[in-house]
Amino acid sequence: MEATRLIPDGATVAVGGFVGAGHPELITAAIEQEYLRHGRPRDLTVVYAAGQGDRESRGLNHLGHEGLVRRVVGGHWNLAPKLGKLALEGRVEAYNLPQGVICQLFREIAAKRPGVFTKVGLNTFIDPIHTGGRLNDRTAEPLVERVEIDGETWLRYRAFPIQVGLIRATSADAWGNLSFEREALIGEALPIAQAARNHGGVVIAQVERRVDRITDPKAVRVPGILVDAVVVTDGEGHGQTFGEDFNPAYVTSAEPGEIDREIAEPFPLERRLIATRALREIRDGDIVNLGIGLPEGVAIVAGETGRLGDFTLTVEAGPIGGRPASGLSFGCSAWPQAVIDQPAQFDFYDGGGLDIAILGAVEIDAEGSVNVSRFAGRFAGVGGFVNISQSARRVVFCCPFRAGGLEIAMEGDRLLVIQEGRHQKFVRRVDQVGFHGPTALARGQAVLYVTERAVFRLAGNGRLELVETAPGIDVRTQVLDQMEFAPG
Repeated sequence: MEATRLIPDGATVAVGGFVGAGHPELITAAIEQEYLRHGRPRDLTVVYAAGQGDRESRGLNHLGHEGLVRRVVGGHWNLAPKLGKLALEGRVEAYNLPQGVICQLFREIAAKRPGVFTKVGLNTFIDPIHTGGRLNDRTAEPLVERVEIDGETWLRYRAFPIQVGLIRATSADAWGNLSFEREALIGEALPIAQAARNHGGVVIAQVERRVDRITDPKAVRVPGILVDAVVVTDGEGHGQTFGEDFNPAYVTSAEPGEIDREIAEPFPLERRLIATRALREIRDGDIVNLGIGLPEGVAIVAGETGRLGDFTLTVEAGPIGGRPASGLSFGCSAWPQAVIDQPAQFDFYDGGGLDIAILGAVEIDAEGSVNVSRFAGRFAGVGGFVNISQSARRVVFCCPFRAGGLEIAMEGDRLLVIQEGRHQKFVRRVDQVGFHGPTALARGQAVLYVTERAVFRLAGNGRLELVETAPGIDVRTQVLDQMEFAPG
């Protein structure tokens, strides 16, 4: 592909996309092939906000070759294990920064401002008093620093030049203007293009088709003055997501009440119990974010019980309203009311726009801190978790009480534990802090921890307090004795 020859060795390359939506798959695949055949481009710094991949070979996995990349700055790593392996083995410099900060950082880079100043990440592993988001010993340069402004502590995420922007749209016209009519997301395409252009770099856009003219100028999301090369796919490597070629529901709004027509979807009993209990925390009229994985079940239960119209579900990628998609289509929503760009969505989140967030948890400790990023010899990364968990007025963390082989059953309204899980979830100290309990208390957040058998809250004394247990559960043997600490 001729366009890949525009990428110089040693360039900093920003890549847009969310899982598979909006990712320029044909371009990243071509970069991989160019490197394997000719050994170039090489020594790239790859920067991306949301995770992009299918946990196997697509997305940013194409770039997972030592020599092709020198440094990776990413928000979520779990979808690109080939990149993650390089980071864990210390073969590339690697950083994990919050997804919301990275997509906002593209705007600051475009405007040649000194970076993003925010409290997102304070007292987590991203804070420079801990690791500064650096993932291995090879990674030395600090990209995050603490600063004092008006007597308060903030984090500054440093700006750096971007030389190449890789983005995706649906149509390109004769001037190179880009529109997104069949895309499920807008993402951060515009700030990536502006950042590369303003630093003398190049912008390569993947589109499904070329048109003579985009008749409505307001439909142009990236103007042609920013675009250097257009790769027309005719649909090849341009599925709407990595899970679906095209789903019209992702680009279509619904009649009021229409999204409540959902039918039941099977999923494990413990997930159903947790989702059902978490749903009770959502109030009519709330603006809500659901995390990836177990919290997705909340939308399923809400659809089954006719509650989806009682509140507004949002996704950090930009959709507002509708029903969030799952799996390899996560980041999209069916029948959304609106879809805004990802940096703007995080502006809204960071400013306190969310009434409640329902998120997953890998580990929870005695002070209410949560790990979602590092476990079982893998590094998943935080994605949008840090922005969302710090900014929502109320936060509900969801996880099974123990993991690994847990088997439960219902006998009437009584919960039976048939086989206990092998792995602790409630530990003395989490392996990596993505949410800091004491800081949440200082912010005045209401924090709840929901499992299939017990519910805890973060109490004013800074410790977890047991507030509910399921009928049939013995508190001593099936809750307290299964924790590494005693609730306060």
